[in-house]
Amino acid sequence: MCSLTLGEKKSEGMKVEEHMRSIAGSKISIIIFSKTYTESTCCLLELEKIVECYQTFGQIVLPVFYEIDPLDVHHQKGDFGKALEEAAHKSYSGEQVEHALFRWSRALATAAGITCWDARYFRHDAELVEVIVSRVQTLLDYSELSITRFPVGLESHMEKLIGCIENHSAEVCMIGIWGTGGSGKTTIAKAIYNRIYRQFIGKSFIENIAEVRNRVYRTDVDLQKNLIYDVLKSTLKVESHGMGRTMIETELSLKKLLIVVDDVNEFSQLENLCGNREWFGQGSVIIITARDVRLLNRLKVDYVYKMDGMNENDSFELFSCHAFGEAKPRKDVKELARNIVAQCGGLPLALQVLGSFLCDRTIEEWESVLSKLKIIPTGVVQKKLKISFDGLSDMEQNIFLDVCFFFIGRERGYVTEMLNNWEEHADIGITVLIKCGLIQVDRNNKLEMHPLLQDMGREIIRQRWPKESAKRSLLWFQGDVKDVLTKNIETSYPGVVLETAFNQQSSLQTSYAFDGNEELT
Repeated sequence: MCSLTLGEKKSEGMKVEEHMRSIAGSKISIIIFSKTYTESTCCLLELEKIVECYQTFGQIVLPVFYEIDPLDVHHQKGDFGKALEEAAHKSYSGEQVEHALFRWSRALATAAGITCWDARYFRHDAELVEVIVSRVQTLLDYSELSITRFPVGLESHMEKLIGCIENHSAEVCMIGIWGTGGSGKTTIAKAIYNRIYRQFIGKSFIENIAEVRNRVYRTDVDLQKNLIYDVLKSTLKVESHGMGRTMIETELSLKKLLIVVDDVNEFSQLENLCGNREWFGQGSVIIITARDVRLLNRLKVDYVYKMDGMNENDSFELFSCHAFGEAKPRKDVKELARNIVAQCGGLPLALQVLGSFLCDRTIEEWESVLSKLKIIPTGVVQKKLKISFDGLSDMEQNIFLDVCFFFIGRERGYVTEMLNNWEEHADIGITVLIKCGLIQVDRNNKLEMHPLLQDMGREIIRQRWPKESAKRSLLWFQGDVKDVLTKNIETSYPGVVLETAFNQQSSLQTSYAFDGNEELT
């Protein structure tokens, strides 16, 4: 919501209390100061409320100075100041006059001190309006996060967690969501985020930290920059962890924020992003997902929510949705479906991947999958997920591994073009992988993959040559790449040339040139 207070007289019939409630419930207030602004007692009372919200919980205030100098507003000079005194005498008497003048003068000085727009520097009003609208749209950013197509069982988890958040609404609330990989932690966090984010002045969802650490967030400073930008919608220079913590406290401490820190695997990440509740405004909510409950306990979160496996009915429904496109299975494979679901142990990722893989498959293929599942020990998730990989063609397997190693976060069209250079029909292969639930495409048409599936892909390559990294077709771990390069080891894949560079953090970056012509960075 965005409130707007204008520098012109209001009609007597307008309800001040209603305006105050509207201002208090807004994320953004736009104040348009004009020469006649202080003639309106209503405008001055609303200004007081806006400044109170700005100072209390960080409401965003955007002043516009229309045909008036910001210094005249700040110091209440000339006719502007004279009108202010007249408004006070008109509305109050005795000592109340001086008290009202003090309050209004302070509110005007505070608002005038907030950097924003002076209409004199725009060619025409339309240009000014366009700039204001663009800024408000950026700050509001009402785009929701993409979550699963089939939100089976989500509502009960959300009700419990949102109830806990509401119980801590008067303070900074920290919630931890703990569970194994593939248990639905990120999905629940996204669903809660989509449900409540409009209640907050600013928001940030930092996703999949553990997996993209070396690809996007090379240091905790990068995480801090991400958080600051998400909330302020502007880039600030952060040179160290200490500077980042200071800037988070300075810039965010008055704001009511919603922050999600997803898939944390090191305490330093929490320490540098949300290590002190005093860094955030009253009513802020911080949600953290992690596989290691010790990280959450060390941070002393208010509540740890454990993601247990899905119950039998929800598991069957989720599997059926992916396998058949509806909550009920085909009659000819109903018993097979029930047995396969039982082998998945209530793990949403396994249900999704296997259900997607078995869509439109023959009964013989269903029976083959079930027989393989039965010999895999309980709790060995990767081997269960690998059944879908094993059922792919050689081309599809190669594309899966290429995406896993090189193309996460890249635009689908770009990946298809690159892979078509050495794999025929890569576009078809990518479509098959999407249908099998092994890769996803986000709303920006970029390829994504669950961290457990990425781990599976790397393990597939490692197991082929567990001790001889030079014989592997793909290298991921920096130590393996460094060994091959620095020791000048001859690889089993002479068509692949590896080039390396070290950045300022001494982290190894690798580019791969195929057949000496096409280069993939």
